[in-house]
Amino acid sequence: MILKPQTEDFKIIGYYLGRIILGLALTMVVPIIIGMAFKEINPTMDFLISIALTYIVGLILTTLCFTRKDLNWMQGMIVVSLSWLVATLLGAIPLFLSGHWKSYLDACFDAMSGFATTGLALVQDLDHLSYAHNIWRHLIMFIGGQGIVIVALSLFVKGFAGAFKMYVGEARDEKVLPNVISTSRFIWLVSIVYLILGTFALGVTGILNGMKPVNSFFHGACVFMAAFDTGGFTPQSQSILYYHSLTYEVITIIIMILGAINFKLHYHLWTGNFKEIFRNIETKSLFITVTITFFITAVGLYQLSTYPQALVLFRKGFYQLVSGHTGTGFMTVYARQFINEWGDLALVGIICAMALGGATCSTTGAIKMLRVGIIYKALQQDLKKIMLPDKAIVIKKLHHIKEVFLEDKQVRSALTITLAYLVLYGAGAIVGMLFGYPFLNSLFESTSAAANVGLSCGITNIGMPAALKLTYIIQMWAGRLEFMSVFVLAGIFVAAIRGK
Repeated sequence: MILKPQTEDFKIIGYYLGRIILGLALTMVVPIIIGMAFKEINPTMDFLISIALTYIVGLILTTLCFTRKDLNWMQGMIVVSLSWLVATLLGAIPLFLSGHWKSYLDACFDAMSGFATTGLALVQDLDHLSYAHNIWRHLIMFIGGQGIVIVALSLFVKGFAGAFKMYVGEARDEKVLPNVISTSRFIWLVSIVYLILGTFALGVTGILNGMKPVNSFFHGACVFMAAFDTGGFTPQSQSILYYHSLTYEVITIIIMILGAINFKLHYHLWTGNFKEIFRNIETKSLFITVTITFFITAVGLYQLSTYPQALVLFRKGFYQLVSGHTGTGFMTVYARQFINEWGDLALVGIICAMALGGATCSTTGAIKMLRVGIIYKALQQDLKKIMLPDKAIVIKKLHHIKEVFLEDKQVRSALTITLAYLVLYGAGAIVGMLFGYPFLNSLFESTSAAANVGLSCGITNIGMPAALKLTYIIQMWAGRLEFMSVFVLAGIFVAAIRGK
């Protein structure tokens, strides 16, 4: 029997959702400060209006739904899934007010793309966007990479018992430190330390390449936030191609890889356990899949003699491959070059890389390397069972921070999420084909959206159908949250209608 949700359930959900919205309002102070620093009057007003509206929404929810009760699993999952949708609607307000987005739907598309660390964009005249709006685009990507709920948990001084439910609902199921609040703060510590170092490295590189110091460090901060949070937004419409710098590209590759590894692995590296990077199943799987997918891509490019020189192949082929595999979406080619110059085989290599993604408990989307490793280990185990005598007992272990025995529930979970992603990739491709786009192009764009990558072959543009925009928004949302909290949200609607 399905139980109908009670008024108390909605009250608890509303209260904690309101608290997260208040945290989101607080982050809008950053673009206001930037706007004032650069004497951008209209952009500053855009954010003053937005912060007021966001604060009012949060205040109404926390006041009307005030409760001292904690979250259960269902409520925590629903708070997470709703918080990303509400953050998108509120985060899009200053973007729309800027006049650089054709419609509010386009602004919502870019807001979801930012929060979900995807990088697909519908902004117009990006090269002349204000500093305040540009920093907001990248800040929401930085927030989304760590997790909207992680931001909120970091601000809860005393914490609460339901924090772990929200933490898991945001597609994170590993605690780096003993409790979720400490874990959230460690994730932010890692991110901010890397932000300082990465901004400095990119800023200095920009200055050496002839950029003005202020612009160089501003670009450095924006590019770092997008690279470490495996997003894909950049301050310029040409993406990383704008900088025409091998050094810049190498630095961003390093940052992308740092963003694609597990925060728990970051903790072990910070505490001096460097051997873990060579033993961990995720890093080994990442190395193997990058090698295989780049081989496929390189063969495809070689057949067409697209990039005959090794250095050009690295800067165009390998860079796009790593950008896709880590779920970042930075580009050193133009979107239409994927279709006009790369050929089908190279596109298949990139699509596979995008579909696989990085590590669990990182800033990436997609299937994730731990699941790939688990499925491979399970396949090995089953093959051994077939080959060995019936009475033989086959035990398989994998190393993920520690030695773990492979269990059926791990394999079932990995296969379920993998299947869900494959269905999501395929469904988006079918929608694209319904609007007249070729299959491979549609699959490329759909995988990029659902895996939160941001590479584009040219389908994502201002003129694409509104239904396709909504499809990609849903894909970005579901892919970033890895389905479970989305399924729970759908379940509560069914329970509200059919429950007793």
